[in-house]
Order: sequence, then structure tokens, then C-alpha cells
Amino acid sequence: MSSENIKQGNPLAEEKIGRLIARFAVPAIISMLVSSLYNIVDQIFIGQGVGILGNAATNIAFPVSIICTATALLLGIGSASNYNLEAGAGRNERAAEIAGNGLAMLVICGVSIGAIVLIFLNPLLHLFGVTKEILPYAQDYTGITAIGIPFLILTTGGNHLIRADRSPTYSMTCMLTGAILNTILDPLFIFVCHWGIKGAAAATVIGQVVSGLMVIYYFARKRKMELKRSMFLPKAGYLKMIVSLGMASCINQIAMAIVQITMNNTLRYYGAQSMYGSEIPLACVGVISKVNMVFMAIAIGISQGCQPIWGFNYGAHNYDRVREAYKKAFAICIVLGVVFFGCFQLFPRQIVSIFGSGSEAYFHFAERYFRIFMFVTFMNGIQPMSSGFFTSIGKSKLGIVVSLTRQIIFLLPLILIFPLFMGIDGVMYAGPIADGAAALVAIIFAEREMKALQQGNVVLE
Repeated sequence: MSSENIKQGNPLAEEKIGRLIARFAVPAIISMLVSSLYNIVDQIFIGQGVGILGNAATNIAFPVSIICTATALLLGIGSASNYNLEAGAGRNERAAEIAGNGLAMLVICGVSIGAIVLIFLNPLLHLFGVTKEILPYAQDYTGITAIGIPFLILTTGGNHLIRADRSPTYSMTCMLTGAILNTILDPLFIFVCHWGIKGAAAATVIGQVVSGLMVIYYFARKRKMELKRSMFLPKAGYLKMIVSLGMASCINQIAMAIVQITMNNTLRYYGAQSMYGSEIPLACVGVISKVNMVFMAIAIGISQGCQPIWGFNYGAHNYDRVREAYKKAFAICIVLGVVFFGCFQLFPRQIVSIFGSGSEAYFHFAERYFRIFMFVTFMNGIQPMSSGFFTSIGKSKLGIVVSLTRQIIFLLPLILIFPLFMGIDGVMYAGPIADGAAALVAIIFAEREMKALQQGNVVLE
């Protein structure tokens, strides 16, 4: 550890790893859970107040949410990771320059994506696999939520920089405030005002706007980093650094969007040939995807909470602390994975029932999909956590490779090939095979990195 860091007494360099993980990861987990609650709460109230077609509409709109998250993570994680590495090396002004560039690009990209979704709404919905019956619901929901996209991207990306600025509790508060507001307004707009799916969309937008304004207030009034107005002018060199370290998380989300779109179209095609029809599989998978978001939010939250610990200590050459933090994060992901695996296998019908009623065929498909597709949940936290680890220590290429394994390298080909021989069941069995293979790849790369850190044989990209 450098003498400068000792002098500063930075807790990232000195505090016990377990305590640091709790301090940074718990707010990050809550922030991620709250972020996923926007979709889950909408799904629950829409299922109760609108029905299966409403649930299917939110599934069709889900790729837009994923694309927004991908952009936010590209800029937010990319900025925060570089900020942590630069701050750990004692280059504080350079770190602040990177943060300013990241914040500026979050605003620019948010406004641009919102405009694109509104202009090309119908072509996008058809690309995402909408059916004639679902289209009106999807138009209403996606058209309204597009208004909140700039605030969604600013909140999601900006919170990474708030955590990097050593304010994890404020980051959590930003997300929590918007989600609580959304949860209160959803039933009010849907059941009292009788606005249906439009009400759910309006509640989501209002929550996102409030969270976004809180992020703006933090960087205007409460920040610890020394930001100057000139730092918000994007510079090519800093943007390249941001994209380099944010690309792994971004690609993982883009891969999720590609897989979701492919899966929607696959379910629509093969569902029409099955006893379930097209709408039941689309609605069920939409519900199950949202439920799985709860587990993935925790795993990603652990990764995001640990990134300041990994990045700062790697930049300060405290490799033993890096190893310790990774091993503890790995153990936490496994324990949580086992808990969720048990819930998914034992209580699938009860979980699906939370999101509304349906026919016996609806519940039959949902139970089978839950038990088969989610069969390797106990290992599913390893891959996203490890991808975040490699990104945080500056190994962006390795982070990208690990992030691509599950969605693109394994799952996408399998959901195209298996249904050719197994019909709609092929989609279900593609899941656990892809999950297991991705986890094993992540473990192999992580084990190699742990040995290199132990030996001090560190190779930078």
C-alpha cells in the first residue's frame, strides 16, 4: 500500500474486507433490487389489474429496459471503475475528469435513446416479438415509459459514480425513493383511476424522474469529488477509457436483450404449434424473467458493491485484499444461489400466482419452465460477479469474454437449435446447460487470476 493511501486513511485500503463488503454491497444490492422492482411491481399489478395480455406486453417491452440498462452500465461502471483505479493510484483530478465525462454522456445517451424509442415504437415492438393481441398494450406501456428513459439511464449509471464517491447509502436512497413512489402509485393509477397498463407506465416514469433528480442534486450539492464545469465536456481519450471498462457489463446486457428478443420470437413460433398457444409462453416467461431478476439483482449488486474494493486495492497493489474480497463475494453468491434454487424448485406455482391468475395450461407451463430453465440457479451468480471483478481490475477484455459466455456463446445457439428437435421444451432445457457452462468458464478464469495475484505475477492489459 502506498504511503499516500496510508496517510489518507482510506477505508478501502484499511477496513476489514467483510465489513467493507457489507458497507458497499448491501446498498448496491438494495439499489439493484429496487431497480428490478420497477419491472416486478408493474408486472404484479398489471397481472392483477390487466391480465395475461398485460403481462405479455411488459415482456415485449423488456428489451427496451435492458438496452437502457446496458447504456447506463457502459458509462456508469466504466466511469466508476476508472475513477476507483485512478483514485487508488492517487490521481484524483484525473479521476474527477473521468467522472464528469461519464455523467455528461449519461445525459446525452438517455435523451437520444428515449427519442429513438418514441420515433420507432411500432417497428421495435414487432422486432421484439409482439402479437396482434398484445400490440395495443405494448404500445401504451412502452410509449409512456420511453419518456422516463433519460432519468432511468442517469439514475442507473450515476449511482455507480455515487458509490465510487463513497456514498453508497445515498445511492441506495435514490433508487429506493423512486421504487417506493412507483409502488404507491401503481395500484392508485391502475385500480382507483382505472388507467390500466397506462397507469402502471405513468407510475414508473414518475418514480424514475424523482430518482434522477436526486442524482442531479447529489452531484450539484453533496459530492465529495472535485468536479469542475470543464470536466463535463466529453473528451475522446476519457471516453475510450470509460467504454473499455464498461463494455463487459454493457455487452452482457445487450446479449440479454438479443436473447430476450430471440426467445420471444421462438416462443411465439413454437408456442403456436403447442397446446399452449403463443400468448401463454410469452406471459409466463415474462413473469419468470422478472422473478429471476431478483436473484440476478443480488448477484450483480454484490459485484457492484465490491468493485470499489477490488479496483482501489488493485490500483494500490494490495493484491491480498483483492483476493480476499473476491473469495468472499464468491461464497456469498453460492449461498444465495442455493436459497433461490430451493424456492424456484419447491414453490414455482405460488411464485407465479403472485403475478395474477391464469388457466391450468398457463400454470402448467410456468411450473415446468421454472423448474427446468432455472435448474442451475445455485451457480448463476458466479458469472456476472466474476465479469464485474475483471472489469474492476482493468481487465476489460477478459470481463467481456466472461460476460458473453452465458447469453451469446451458450444460450443463444441453444435456444435456436434445441427447439428444432424438442419443440418449445427446447427453450427450457437450453437454460441450465448454458448456465452451468458459463459458471465453469468464469471459475476457470477467476482461479487463474487468483493464482497470479497470490504470486504477484500481475499482467495488465
